[in-house]
Amino acid sequence: MKSTKSIDKGDKLKFRQLSFLAGVCAALLVLAAGCGSSSSSGGSVKLSLVAYSTPAEVYAKLIPAFNKTSAGKDVSFNQSYGPSGDQSRAVAAGQPADVVHFSLEPDIARLVDAKLVSSNWDQNQFHGIIANSVVVFIVRKGNPKHIENWSDLTKPGVQVVTPNPFTSGGARWNIMAAYGAQLKLGDSDTQAQQYLASMFKNVVVQPDSAADALQTFVGGKGDVLLDYENDAILAQAKGEAVDYVIPKQTILIQTPGAVTSDSSHATQAKAFLNFLWSQQGQQILADNGYRPVLQGVTSSKYSYPTPPQLFDINYVGGWDSVMTKFFDPTSGIVAKIEQSNGVSTGG
Repeated sequence: MKSTKSIDKGDKLKFRQLSFLAGVCAALLVLAAGCGSSSSSGGSVKLSLVAYSTPAEVYAKLIPAFNKTSAGKDVSFNQSYGPSGDQSRAVAAGQPADVVHFSLEPDIARLVDAKLVSSNWDQNQFHGIIANSVVVFIVRKGNPKHIENWSDLTKPGVQVVTPNPFTSGGARWNIMAAYGAQLKLGDSDTQAQQYLASMFKNVVVQPDSAADALQTFVGGKGDVLLDYENDAILAQAKGEAVDYVIPKQTILIQTPGAVTSDSSHATQAKAFLNFLWSQQGQQILADNGYRPVLQGVTSSKYSYPTPPQLFDINYVGGWDSVMTKFFDPTSGIVAKIEQSNGVSTGG
C-alpha cells in the first residue's frame, strides 16, 4: 500500500473508484440486513445501568431474566456500581446512564435538579421504589457480644462498623435508623443526637460503601456492622460466619430507580425498569434478600418479619429536612460528630 504522501493523479482516480465501489457494497449490505431476520445482532441495544453498591449481585440474576423476555431479547448492559452518593454525582457530571438505581431519594433528586431525570419519576404505584429493606445488626456467628438492641452499640469495648455517611447512602439509612430508634424509645431530639455521638465513638472504620463495609466486617474488623438486611442475607448465603439481628426499632429502607431523560434507548430502559417491578422481577428480588414492593410477592427462601416499631424516613422529618439537619457537610449534626472525632467530612 502506498503512503498518502506519494499518491499521484492516477492513484487518486483509482482511490475514488474504489471508494465508490465500497460505498455501493456498504449500501447493499445495509439493504440486505434490513430484509433479514429481526433477531439480527445489528438491532441490539446496550443500556448503561448505574447503581449503588449493594445490588450488584442481584442484578447478575435480574439482567439474564430480563434478556429472556421479548422486551429484553436484544439488550445488553454496561453496569456500574459504587457508593450511592458518588454514583449520583458521577451521572450529574456526565457519566452515561440509561437506568439509575440509588440507595436513597436525594440521589435521584440531584439528577432531577440537573434535568437528567424527569420530575415525575416517582409518579407510579410504587412511587419509584424498586425494593425495600431494613437496617439490621450483622454480628459474629453466635453473637458473642450479645448485641440485641441499640443501647448495646454504645457499650464500652463494642466495635461498630458503618460506611462513610458522606459517600454511602446505606450509611445515611443507618444513622437515621439509630436516631429514629431513640425517638421510638421515648428520647427527645437532643437525647437522640447525643446517642449518635456516643455510638460514633465506638465506630472503628467507615468504608466508602455498604459493600465495602461488609467486606471489611467479614474480613474480621469490628463486632457489629450496621447494614441492609439484604446484605446480611447475602453474607449468610455465601457461607460467611455471621448472624444478624433485626432491632425492634428500625427504619424501612426504600431504594429508588428511574430512567434518565437523555437516554438514547428510552423504550428499552423503561421496559427494564418495568421488568424490575413485574411479578418475575420482584420475585427474584424477594428470593435474594430484598423486601418486594409488589403486593402479594413472597419468598419461599426467606421470611421478612415486620419489626414491632418500624418507621420510615418521614418519621424523622423526611429527606429534605434530614439532608440539611444531619448531612450538610459543614453544619450538619453528623458532620459535627465526625469532626469532633477527627474524621474529615469533605466540607
